[in-house]
Amino acid sequence: MTDLRSYLDQIKKMGQLHTISKKVSTKFEIASLTAQVDGGNAILFSNIKESKLRLVANMVGNRTRFAKAISGTENTIHQKVISAIEHAKKPRVSPSGKFLENHSKDLSILPIVTHFEKESGPFITSSIIYSQNPEKKTQNSSFHRLMPISKRHFSIRMVEGRHLHRAFMDAKEHGEDLKVAITVGVHPAVSIAGAYQAEWGQDELEIANAILGGKLTLTKLPYSGRMVPSGTEIVMEGKILADKTHKEWMVEMLRTYDFARSQPVFELENLYYRNDAIFHDILAGFAEHRLLMGMPIESKINRDVKKKIPQTKQVIMSDGGCNWLHAVVQISKKNKNDGKKTIEETFAAHRSLKMVTVVDDDIDPSDPVQVEYAMATRFQADRNLTIIEKVRGSSLDPSSDQKNLLTAKLGIDATRPLDKRQEGFEIAKIPGNQKYQLAKYLK
Repeated sequence: MTDLRSYLDQIKKMGQLHTISKKVSTKFEIASLTAQVDGGNAILFSNIKESKLRLVANMVGNRTRFAKAISGTENTIHQKVISAIEHAKKPRVSPSGKFLENHSKDLSILPIVTHFEKESGPFITSSIIYSQNPEKKTQNSSFHRLMPISKRHFSIRMVEGRHLHRAFMDAKEHGEDLKVAITVGVHPAVSIAGAYQAEWGQDELEIANAILGGKLTLTKLPYSGRMVPSGTEIVMEGKILADKTHKEWMVEMLRTYDFARSQPVFELENLYYRNDAIFHDILAGFAEHRLLMGMPIESKINRDVKKKIPQTKQVIMSDGGCNWLHAVVQISKKNKNDGKKTIEETFAAHRSLKMVTVVDDDIDPSDPVQVEYAMATRFQADRNLTIIEKVRGSSLDPSSDQKNLLTAKLGIDATRPLDKRQEGFEIAKIPGNQKYQLAKYLK
């Protein structure tokens, strides 16, 4: 099965789904409860004060469930994601989308969550928007948050220069509104593909279909002409208006507030939803948000850096760096300049990176204590530090020059210096440490 419900059945069997039957509110209460399971179980709310629909959150909030979403293991995540990107498959088309069971023109039936104290309003945070690429005539899928401003209108957050914005600007230059479709509540494989920053003209749903073993089916919508997954819980179609904007601000991936922006407005034509539909909410800046955005990029960095630096073992986007701004690279060092070259290639693989730390293959790059240990014992600031000034960085970083999108980047080579006595860097081990288990002696 390739819908959200089949995935929830899987993680329920894993013992990783909480179900909350007590009545809860979309105003802060759902967000608060979701924050409390961060990194833990997914959470399904079946009794919502403001809506008859159900709501799931923290669905792929840890690497175990992320791996389950792509039918892999934690050790094969990068292999599976890269294989799907490189061997994308065109999905089959079905005329009977499950979402066609119910129809409305009123957005207020949705359980849209108010998450944070100072945001401009409630937001749909899991919404994937489907548009036509104006040059390639292919379909694009990408995440964009939506703030309701009436029963038929949303403001829509777009990043300038990204694919949807380019399609919108093309329509606007031709004096047209841009017809689009929006989904909420899809199989996580569709979300993972939609979060990936694919090449211009590549259809992300073909990546999703490859992740799902060629089993994804799509249904064409009557007004927009867009193709959406047939098993989607909630589908909206309409147009992004060429001549209207609305001011909004929101919490970003770094769990900080973005500044106020005037954004385009979406006008609803049709709202479809399944019987007993499940709304999906993603809590901004928490584990599910960071993993959906960061893991596909982590896969890409691993592929790209290993091609350039074959002795690379693995690259981790650190939790402390919000799975977006900081990377730790584990290498099997052969030459004295390997650390510096690895820093350069890692920055090249992901423009938003702000800090890269390189460690040896006896250091676990996912363990911040071990990484700091490597810095404490193998790093000298006057020789092993790389600083790159005034280069393009992440628009999310509030400490950067956000007007010009410029930042400073830091590279730390925390690998063993080859010109020093190597025995001095060996981490001491106790023979038989696995053999002698304390629990056996305490019985």
